[in-house]
Amino acid sequence: MNINILDAIMNLVNDPIIDVKEYSDSRNRANSMGAALEEYIKDMFAGTITTTNTKERMKRFSEVFSYSGNQNNPPDFMIRNGDAVEVKKIEGMGSGLALNSSYPKYKIFADSPMITQACKTAEEWEEKDIIYAVGVLPKNNRLRQLTLVYGVDYAAKEEIYTRIKDSIKNGVNEIPGIELSETKELGRVNRVDPLGITYLRIRGMWGIDNPLKVYDYIYEPNLDKEFNFMAIVNINKYNTFKNKNKFENFIKDRTDITMESVEIKDPNNPVKLIEAKLIKYSL
Repeated sequence: MNINILDAIMNLVNDPIIDVKEYSDSRNRANSMGAALEEYIKDMFAGTITTTNTKERMKRFSEVFSYSGNQNNPPDFMIRNGDAVEVKKIEGMGSGLALNSSYPKYKIFADSPMITQACKTAEEWEEKDIIYAVGVLPKNNRLRQLTLVYGVDYAAKEEIYTRIKDSIKNGVNEIPGIELSETKELGRVNRVDPLGITYLRIRGMWGIDNPLKVYDYIYEPNLDKEFNFMAIVNINKYNTFKNKNKFENFIKDRTDITMESVEIKDPNNPVKLIEAKLIKYSL
């Protein structure tokens, strides 16, 4: 079983959900809207959008996913023998994504210190492509826009971010006359005051522009529609999907979903263009 992004898109089109709160409440699945969005994205990939039986859904999840994580460590879930997925909720089309202490990921690696031990041992793996699933979910709890993009098409390679992180950390360590502690954060300064009872934690708070802004040169949502969806898949990744013919037949006779060939900027070298597929759906 090799579930991929194309399966998720077909499931979305067959059973689109706009009112995320109603969807979540009817199944008793989550309290917060961020968690409810994550559950919906899981259902998209698992093909359980209309499944109301909890045991059946759990069984399907155990077949499709090898890992489902927590809010503090990426990714949110991993597809067995497939991609990892990180879900982000924002309230407005122009809002950025708050990544907190985790810099953007172009891929995830099993030896990364940022992932949990349960994630590392969930299956036999060394690296995975990661999909950022970004939902625009205003306070009315109705999903306005959903975007799926791969980290390799969205974020630069890891060394770009770690270079900045390490430079800041090393700079803090070189400040004379302060007492430092070992930490996974950028730094911790101890005994700041004369009593020696105050400490300063120095944390990185990463953020990234949302894909609607990053890809505005090839995609613009139709604001006359109640719901818009967009996915970008680079051509090398697209050509690995065994179900691409099924997907192309699925969209062939539909007017609400389209796929076109585009060129996107390489996140590591913007003057280099990458062939990709742009998939659009509106409701």
